[in-house]
Amino acid sequence: MTNRISSDEDRLVEQRRSTKAVIESDLNAEIAQRAERDAHQDVDRLEGMAEEVKDKAVAEVRDAAHIEQRRKNLARFVQIVDFLFYVVYALLGTRLLLGMMAANSESGFVQLIRSLTDPFYAMFRGVVASPTVEGGYTFALPILVAIGAYMLLHWGIRSLARLAAYRSSEI
Repeated sequence: MTNRISSDEDRLVEQRRSTKAVIESDLNAEIAQRAERDAHQDVDRLEGMAEEVKDKAVAEVRDAAHIEQRRKNLARFVQIVDFLFYVVYALLGTRLLLGMMAANSESGFVQLIRSLTDPFYAMFRGVVASPTVEGGYTFALPILVAIGAYMLLHWGIRSLARLAAYRSSEI
């Protein structure tokens, strides 16, 4: 009987080992299946996040290119404005020098300079007196006032352009 009990116990131990091996095998298979599924979900989630980062990077590059193009356009605008104001300064300065040298007002060059500068000088004529000295030399102070006013306007336009070029798009 002891042999039979021992053999029954051995059989039960073997059954338990066999059952345990099957359960362990099934459990390992299920764990592997879940891990694989979770890994796929993680990969999908990471791919989604990578796509978002890529989209944001592309948008930032596009925005930076747009801002850079706007700055280039404004820089070109400022160059044109600078050129036009420098031409006005040169013409008004030439008119001032011609007046100080008592240039012949019948000369074609003097008439050309006066006709070119009259639109810029007309509103400043008579603002202040123009002293004359012996020999017909005139120091046209209104021309200096005009040049100063145009310098302020020039500075204001450049400042506005700088503000527009470097404005922040976010508040």
